[in-house]
Amino acid sequence: MGLSASVLAVDAGNSKTDVAVVTAGGEVLATARGGAFRPPAVGVDRAVDALADAVTRAFDAAGVTSVEHVSACLANADLPVEEAQLAAALRARAWGADVEVRNDTFAVLRAGVAEPLGVAVVCGAGVNCVGMRPDGRTARFPAIGRISGDWGGGWGLAEEALWHAARAEDGRGEPTELAKALPAHFGLDSMYALIEALHLRHVEPARRHELTPVLFATASGGDPLARSIVDRQADEVVAMATVALTRLDLLDEPAPVLLGGSVLAARHPRLDDRIRELLAARAPKAVPRVVTAPPVLGAVLLGLDRVGAAPGARERVREHFAA
Repeated sequence: MGLSASVLAVDAGNSKTDVAVVTAGGEVLATARGGAFRPPAVGVDRAVDALADAVTRAFDAAGVTSVEHVSACLANADLPVEEAQLAAALRARAWGADVEVRNDTFAVLRAGVAEPLGVAVVCGAGVNCVGMRPDGRTARFPAIGRISGDWGGGWGLAEEALWHAARAEDGRGEPTELAKALPAHFGLDSMYALIEALHLRHVEPARRHELTPVLFATASGGDPLARSIVDRQADEVVAMATVALTRLDLLDEPAPVLLGGSVLAARHPRLDDRIRELLAARAPKAVPRVVTAPPVLGAVLLGLDRVGAAPGARERVREHFAA
């Protein structure tokens, strides 16, 4: 079958899936993109069926039918019991002799570091944080919403903005320009009209995420309440990162803190500056930076860490995904 494929890397998120087939020498034989991976919505079997399409296309392009190791970084694998369940489902597909499932935040972390050392905070639709050391120790949070103590992410920020704007308009809360800016985004003239439109689905609930950039624009315009919401998101990011660093005994030594996900990757000045300011105070040796590499690269590197990559393999893989 030609070159021996050592790793099938999978980065599966709530909106898309990326897969790559890679040799131990770091040659990328094939890549493919698939759809969303949402086990809570459709069930494990149907979610894995969605992965199968992209995996089959990548295997066909690579000229292989299986690999040595499957390195799968999956959204919604928030608890160890969920990782075990998903790993069993992937083993049943016989894509590889060995399967390791991790939460997709680990892919963001590994993509941004030269060795498996550091902490990553991802703030996209939701918020999550993980950390790892080369000796295998990890730090993580359940990250399944408010019941596990989470606050923020794009969806949460939009909800918070709506809450404050509604109360500002009817008098229960502080005045804020959000009360005008949020409905105006949808061509409406009041929060009452927006509440009605969302409730009756004249505006689809999924479109609430469009309000997160409106929040940041309003904060940039100087609105105190909008700024306070952005500041709280920064506080939450730094709290998670600091706890993860502490758990891994990294608080007192230089360690990268990777920032990923759509909200953090946008580098909103107030959010980015406050995160760095707070980290400097609470974890002065931390080295924050935004991850720009695709998360599937992290899944590949985690797989190569597992199988024992050939010299120069990691550099070749990085060059491929940077091209």
